[in-house]
Amino acid sequence: MKPIQREVNEMSDIQRSLTVMVYGESKVGKSTFAVTAPYPRLMLDVEGGHRFLPIVVKYWDPLREEPPVADGTWDTCVVTVRDYDTVLKTYQWLQTGKHQFKSLIIDSISELQVKCIDNIAGSEQMKMQQWGELLRHMGGLLRDLRDLTMHPVNPLEAVVLTAMARTDQTGRYKPYLQGQLAIQAPYFYDILGALTVEEKPNPDPMQPPYKVRQMYVERNNQYEAGERVQGRLGSIVEQQNLSIERMLDMIFGERQQEIKSESTATTKKEKVS
Repeated sequence: MKPIQREVNEMSDIQRSLTVMVYGESKVGKSTFAVTAPYPRLMLDVEGGHRFLPIVVKYWDPLREEPPVADGTWDTCVVTVRDYDTVLKTYQWLQTGKHQFKSLIIDSISELQVKCIDNIAGSEQMKMQQWGELLRHMGGLLRDLRDLTMHPVNPLEAVVLTAMARTDQTGRYKPYLQGQLAIQAPYFYDILGALTVEEKPNPDPMQPPYKVRQMYVERNNQYEAGERVQGRLGSIVEQQNLSIERMLDMIFGERQQEIKSESTATTKKEKVS
């Protein structure tokens, strides 16, 4: 066990950040999982579902104003995405580094791709060459958003994208994206997670089965999934660990600044006593 602890300590010296694409069927809790990212968060709400999440909201229109100040009265800044240009303008603000966000959430990229298609083709059917344009636009954007965790001045701690699910010809679940983006996008991020709700047998045979939420991060016969965090999350993230903050701790160890502040607080108490 000592080598594993040593590896975790070494990871703690690396920039603490994580990029995640989480997908799943409707109402499995993708958005709820996404808002466990460190706050203040920025959420690009493409589907209009933020109203039902356990968050304190501040609304922002990136086309008309600069990012809001994190004054402690909100934990999640929501941008209502009505068109693709809104997303591009939001990225321009983030790229400047002049903001106080720690995390970015896009809910969902499946729906965002539809808006990008509308931006390219309007009400017409997509032509062959336009699929290439879609790949350039969306592929470039998804890479740019991912790379905000490596911003030279103000790096984000987490980038979380949600996606709907579909099945391929073999019956395996994958993120719902169209064209070549469906093949490329899942490999852009540190974690490709398949979020599910599964029924488990009750230890008490007199009681009915119960349901648990879990996320597959290793590919299997049923779900496309993957990770590049050297197995620190295991093959399945269990319900008690389904939090971006918790996953960051599992990968990098506890926040050093929190440990230091707790140590400082303890020392002050001892001096007072």
